[in-house]
Amino acid sequence: MSASGGTRAIIAALTANVGIAISKFVAYLLTGSSSMLAESIHSVADSGNQVLLLVGGRRAARRASDVHQFGYGRARYVYAFIVSIVLFTLGGLFALYEAWHKFAAPHPITSWQWVPVTVLLVAIGLEGRSFWVAIQEANHVRGKRSLMEFVKASRAPEIPVILLEDFGALVGLVFGLFGVSMTLVTGDGRWDAVGSAAIGVLLVIIAIFLAIEMYSMLIGESASPEHHRAIEEAIPGDGVERVIHMRTMHLGPDDVLVAAKVAVSAGATAEQIATAIDAAEERVRAAVPLKAQIYLEPDLYDAARAQTAAATEEATAPKEAAGH
Repeated sequence: MSASGGTRAIIAALTANVGIAISKFVAYLLTGSSSMLAESIHSVADSGNQVLLLVGGRRAARRASDVHQFGYGRARYVYAFIVSIVLFTLGGLFALYEAWHKFAAPHPITSWQWVPVTVLLVAIGLEGRSFWVAIQEANHVRGKRSLMEFVKASRAPEIPVILLEDFGALVGLVFGLFGVSMTLVTGDGRWDAVGSAAIGVLLVIIAIFLAIEMYSMLIGESASPEHHRAIEEAIPGDGVERVIHMRTMHLGPDDVLVAAKVAVSAGATAEQIATAIDAAEERVRAAVPLKAQIYLEPDLYDAARAQTAAATEEATAPKEAAGH
């Protein structure tokens, strides 16, 4: 996922959410609707989250330093993790608190009754456009994967975060519209509380899912399966007989660390080995659209030793859950 594609989706979402947040809050002031207040805070949280993603992208672009010698690419994951915290607290927990408060002291919407419905319908249209932009950006790179598979497999946080936020916003608006409409029809303010509670539960679920995904990236995920295969297939060539074993890890969405032990000819000179390794590194960089930091260790291939090492590694390696 390119940074420019992520930035376009973030700006589209930010523009929509700022306007929506203002209109929702005005509607809350006019009507006192709990669902409108929950949706207002939700849009404020989303707007802040998009600013965080933009800041994370800028900080990740800094050059490597003596302290951070592999660069700052993971800053994008850090800020995306902060987004999940903001969504959980300012979005989800506040909506649940507001639902509890309104359910304890319900009151109907008696003034400006057309305002919340109008605002919510307009917001659905604006959020729908933002969601469409995010889907279009995702379509450039997701291939044949479903949107959920793309969100789980992506090594870049921006588009998946925006997709989740926009999806949550659209569903939350439907919940809010339901709560407001039922309150207007029945005159019972508890329906408004139900709408707010549904919004809160939705945001908490999305925030937890997002936090789990970003936690996995912060720990360090390997290159995607297709990139991993491409790298492994690109290394063998003139002077490099095979890959004995290889490890990859994303240092950022567009940066990958490649460490491999490779088999070279037994009679090769140091100069020949160095030339072969340099050529292998060039093949890797040409094989994947990533910034690769490559470390190849030459060795002599021993089939029996390699099989023993592979069996030992498989027996001792922890089993990971599907998805990450």
